[in-house]
Amino acid sequence: MTGPNPTRLSRLLAMVPYFLARPGIKLSTAAADLGLTPSQLQSDLEQLYVCGLPGYGPEHLIDIQFWDGYVSVVFAAGIDHPLRLTGPEANVLLMALNMLSETRGAAEADAVRSAIAKIEEAMGSTHRAVSADAVAVDEERPVDAVIRRAMEQRRALRLTYYTASRDEVTERTVDPILIKAVDGNTYLEAWCRSSEGIRLFRFDRIESAEETGEESRPPADVVPPEPTGFSVLTGELPTARIEIDPDAVWLLEYYAAEADEELAEEPEGPISATIRYGSPQWLARFLLGFGGRVRLLEDVDGTSSLVATGARAARDRYRA
Repeated sequence: MTGPNPTRLSRLLAMVPYFLARPGIKLSTAAADLGLTPSQLQSDLEQLYVCGLPGYGPEHLIDIQFWDGYVSVVFAAGIDHPLRLTGPEANVLLMALNMLSETRGAAEADAVRSAIAKIEEAMGSTHRAVSADAVAVDEERPVDAVIRRAMEQRRALRLTYYTASRDEVTERTVDPILIKAVDGNTYLEAWCRSSEGIRLFRFDRIESAEETGEESRPPADVVPPEPTGFSVLTGELPTARIEIDPDAVWLLEYYAAEADEELAEEPEGPISATIRYGSPQWLARFLLGFGGRVRLLEDVDGTSSLVATGARAARDRYRA
């Protein structure tokens, strides 16, 4: 494999289809293809033995046989089949993607929009909670792309950084470790050579970034042995309290929402519930989609204004 070293998780996910397409491949050949030593590959194959489907009995776990230096997949535990999402799973994923799209620098904007569009297309219009065309993604700064590319290629960076606590701009050379999204802001976690320690650099305070031409080499004792390779999203999604008409109570089964009280089999009047949402824009589109049958009990993040603006825009289109 070329490019940055894959994480163990990504390796494990790739191994099953790799070996399915190459039954009986020599272990040393597979190790070379995957960029591993034979001992590392054998350790990963032993890890796959305890991976599989819920139930986790012998009949549910991935079965890969390797003996006399050759490898074959006996049971793939569904990895060889396309992933199918339920309505609730798709909507939670869409909310997370929408939240990611609004966190500057956390991910490539076009990739996020493409993922949202593909999920919506697969789920159909009845489950459409987020529109890829309407996702508000700030124009990416060139410096953000430089940082992500250096992270992927394991290259050292020279940063011009504004430190708000000291109200000063400094230049420093850093060795990238991880990109993290924390509470709506994106940070580069890196080894700072001048400070000789790990520091967090907020993307929107990095004024410039350029590769030094050197490989990123943070001290081995400060880097996790198995970095996740994924942005770290901390905290839970925000919540809003809503009121739902009886004929729309079914939405509780399809969205990240919970009724405030135990429901009767056939509610006689509106019920109150708490829903988790990825952004005010998503919440506004969600409310508008129910045509007044779902209402906010308490305004959050200016959502009421977004709903009113959206409703007026829709009415104006009909008039036109």
